[in-house]
Amino acid sequence: MIAVELGVTPDFDVATEVRARTEFLAQYLSLSSCQTYVLGISGGVDSLAAGLLAQAAVSLLRARGQVARFIAVRLPYGAQADEADAQCALNVIKPDRTVTVDIKAAADQMMRAVTDQANELFDPMRKDFHLGNIKARQRMIAQYALAGASKGLVIGTDQAAEALMGFFTKFGDGAADILPLSGLTKRRVRALATHMGAPENLVFKVPTADLETDAPLRPDEEVYGVSYDEIDDFLEGKPISEAAKAIVLRTYAASAHKRHLPVVPPQHP
Repeated sequence: MIAVELGVTPDFDVATEVRARTEFLAQYLSLSSCQTYVLGISGGVDSLAAGLLAQAAVSLLRARGQVARFIAVRLPYGAQADEADAQCALNVIKPDRTVTVDIKAAADQMMRAVTDQANELFDPMRKDFHLGNIKARQRMIAQYALAGASKGLVIGTDQAAEALMGFFTKFGDGAADILPLSGLTKRRVRALATHMGAPENLVFKVPTADLETDAPLRPDEEVYGVSYDEIDDFLEGKPISEAAKAIVLRTYAASAHKRHLPVVPPQHP
């Protein structure tokens, strides 16, 4: 069953989830050789929820006498259209430190470098899409650079709805050391963020990956062809239309490679 594979449970109690996931983050950092959590903050509810959990976890560890801190990272591509939301999220999270890294120059240079050598491989209509994936991977390069310099671990924001739809860049935002939102549907992420004090305007903001320069702030649901409510209902075992179910199942199958480690040859006895 897909929901079981993605860790979605039949029951959900938000207070219990907040406590368990905060403790999960705290214990993992405590048992590692690291002292810092690093997370990119976009202005969306997923990074907001993960950031609130991260700050709660390091605060818990410090209360127990351990060294721990949370570094929030802003990773704009030039000027971000919803920068005000990102700043609002930071004000809500109150991270120990905020670092801003503009990834535009690095992303653009990488795109120029590969197209200078192999431009014929790139469909002109898809170049902006490929640049979007480069942006996502440059953001993760920056986060791991900061983590490496601060005895840190990188937090990812993947949750069950995005995992189901394969809506992340492989080795970009899909790369991380720990996923505190794993197994949560989008509505449950929103419930968690609300419980932790996030304002409604951020919790219910229209979700967007904002990777395409030609289509800034394009809604996730427009890309999917189904709504988050339909995706969440599917994962929570509630009925959805046959048309929506077909899209979900087709997309899940097509994105299977994103949810697995690199494949290796079969082992011979």
